[in-house]
Amino acid sequence: MLPAQPSTDHRRRALLIALGAVVIVFILWNIRQLDFLLYPFRLFVTYVHEAGHGTMALITGGRFVSFEIFADGTGVAFTAGGWRALILPAGYLGAAVFGAVLFYLVNRVRYSRGIAVGLGLLLIVFSLVFGRFSITALLVGAGFGAALIGMGWKLPRDFNILVLNILSMLTGLNGVLDLWMLVRNSNIGLGDLQNDAAAFQSEIAPLIPAAVWAFLWAAIAILILGLSIWYSVVRPMRKQIMG
Repeated sequence: MLPAQPSTDHRRRALLIALGAVVIVFILWNIRQLDFLLYPFRLFVTYVHEAGHGTMALITGGRFVSFEIFADGTGVAFTAGGWRALILPAGYLGAAVFGAVLFYLVNRVRYSRGIAVGLGLLLIVFSLVFGRFSITALLVGAGFGAALIGMGWKLPRDFNILVLNILSMLTGLNGVLDLWMLVRNSNIGLGDLQNDAAAFQSEIAPLIPAAVWAFLWAAIAILILGLSIWYSVVRPMRKQIMG
């Protein structure tokens, strides 16, 4: 049985705040002049993206050697072995799963401060194990980890819920935001999305264009996050209202 759960009003407030924040982020994501406001979050999203590649390599019997986060917000994961058909899309789909699970946990239980501390510790350990060869990856993981631990330790529950919801939606919609930028700026080299989809076409499915895979991954990301929102917030709210 789950621990004490948030009330209907609490769920509604947290959801509206998170959705409002994502709308703002979605707009800012496409205005280069305001890019500096989102820069730390871009690095975090890239961190989760590359961690997704590496984690899937481990799950499919390969090795996660290391990963790097570059100052321009791009990144690369170094893996060996494993199933490439799952490793390549795991950057975007792994980020979607991470965001969906985080959103579900934050909005289904009252221990948001504990979730923040736990996530912070996980980021620090993960960075020391797999990101130690990249100063940027180490700083991003350890920096966000320390910030989350401090936030969970000292700041109010509602503030923790707000920040964790924002992080969950940013990572969950990683592929959608990048795809949107790629569609609007087809002449730019959009790092991860273009590279992952192009690599998937080249190595796994040469007859299907990379753009098809990019759109498919973005659609799956929306579905995964949508299911998380439904089961963690909308469905319980409906039950409480109707019951």
